[in-house]
Amino acid sequence: MERLHAGYEGSLVADALAMPGHWYYDRAALQRDYGTLDHFMAPRNPHPGSILWRSRYEPINARGDILREQAQYWGQREIHYHQFLAAGENTLNFKLAAELYSMVREHGGYDADAWLNRYIDRMLEPGWHRDTYLEEYHRAFFTRYAQGKALRKCGISDEHIGGLATVPALVAALGGLPLDEILRTVKEHVGLTHAHANVLRAAATLTRLLVAVAAGDSLREAMQREAGDWISGTKAESWKNLPDDQVIGARFSPACYIAEAMPAALYLVWKYHDDFTAGITANAMVGGDNCHRGAVVGSLLGAACGGIPARFMRSPAAHS
Repeated sequence: MERLHAGYEGSLVADALAMPGHWYYDRAALQRDYGTLDHFMAPRNPHPGSILWRSRYEPINARGDILREQAQYWGQREIHYHQFLAAGENTLNFKLAAELYSMVREHGGYDADAWLNRYIDRMLEPGWHRDTYLEEYHRAFFTRYAQGKALRKCGISDEHIGGLATVPALVAALGGLPLDEILRTVKEHVGLTHAHANVLRAAATLTRLLVAVAAGDSLREAMQREAGDWISGTKAESWKNLPDDQVIGARFSPACYIAEAMPAALYLVWKYHDDFTAGITANAMVGGDNCHRGAVVGSLLGAACGGIPARFMRSPAAHS
């Protein structure tokens, strides 16, 4: 249980650390704007690589109005996706992870319908989150909700690694249950919003890895047994002396699509298997969808290392 909770906390810390550099694909610009993301920093504008201006979302009624005061920034150039967050604060998907963890612990178990109602309540609660950008799956879900569809029919087949953001929280909250029961619950939960075969497969892999490490397996042994369909330990070992931005850039994309993002995250886990701080810093500095890769990197390194360095736990956001 303690290692699973460390994994959950690690996912929050990895997200908060990466947040200022989220969706930077120009590593030189990331270095210029923030130096090294090895401590919590606040984001700032301009975000030179932001493509928020390309995104569109028009709620069809009040049931779909999840942008509210943030809508004015959509369509503008160089707007940081998380422009109003403070240093150490979690992005939206990880705020939802913390909400899920609290709900499961409060109720003594997971209930999909209860979660969907909690999700809707929080997303429509003015001021609950301060993120400017909302991922596609949120917009699609609330468009369908506004159309009056049944809650379990509002999700889409989303193939982004953001679908893993709540997995460490759920696994930690369910800690102590048999693995097959945890796997069933994780599949049900992730499928509510990310009903894509590869995202569900990645969620199962992450779950098995977290449970194995919590039971005492070494991280690399668990990866060789449970994650071989995502990454080869032999290849990862042969790449570990290369610059991180070469492996995640030339061999794996730093972008959000699960087919590339999951092996990219697992590569960093392999390389930094015994160093939480170095691993989450490396993840932050290779940019791209570093926040959501943090669900994998931060949780597995947190669980494997048995805890989070105290300097990262000083921020309330790390416990949010």
